[in-house]
Amino acid sequence: MGALRKPFLLLAMLALVLAVGVELGAGLLLGGGDAGAALTDSAGDLGVEVGDVSGVGEPSGRGTGYLVLVDAAALWTTGLFCLGLVLPERIHGRVQGVATLIFSIVLVIVAFVALIVAFVELMVMVSLFLAPPFGTLAYLALWGFFPVGDAAVLLGLVLLLKLAWAGLLVLAQPKFLQNKGLVLLILTSLLCTVLLEFLHNLVPVILVSILDDLGALLFAIIGIVWALVLLIGAIPAIVKALRATAALRAEPDPDR
Repeated sequence: MGALRKPFLLLAMLALVLAVGVELGAGLLLGGGDAGAALTDSAGDLGVEVGDVSGVGEPSGRGTGYLVLVDAAALWTTGLFCLGLVLPERIHGRVQGVATLIFSIVLVIVAFVALIVAFVELMVMVSLFLAPPFGTLAYLALWGFFPVGDAAVLLGLVLLLKLAWAGLLVLAQPKFLQNKGLVLLILTSLLCTVLLEFLHNLVPVILVSILDDLGALLFAIIGIVWALVLLIGAIPAIVKALRATAALRAEPDPDR
């Protein structure tokens, strides 16, 4: 039970890399379908003639892509486990602290910028939607017809890969379940994925983009929180490495 099963750990890493890859590619995989007919019908309901709207497409949304901000911490943590397979423990301990500190700072910056972008877009969405008829039409043309079905397929695949990641981690080392931080990180990642799917099915399709963006906003905040957790956790490792280095330098040289 105590031995680390390396193949399962590597497979867990692969599963999570694939999940993150799907999330990163969501912007290319989702949206783009023709929504002109749906916009014409909606415009008719508002009593507005819109003419030719053949260029209107489905939005890709931000929610699925923003899951990366949450899963980045999970990917980094799993990567550190895998790095321990190839690096000596002494070197791994020193590299881990400094690398995690740098990674967490970068993640905080990226997530904060993403948070601002999502917030601004959300405000624009709500403002346009609440300004009928032309503001509402502009909203519908840009964000009104979210591809809920396609997003559900992608999120289902992501969830399956994350479940595989979690299961393979346990198979690799059952003692991982004793790591409360890791368990909480796994649960956070899984719950965020389920939450986004729930938001997509909570309201009529014309409002899904707003809730999708709201989910993206939440994921950016969660990403910042986990980045700060990693940053704080890296400090003791750095201090320990510095003390070990200082102790080695303080030892007398036997050749002198």
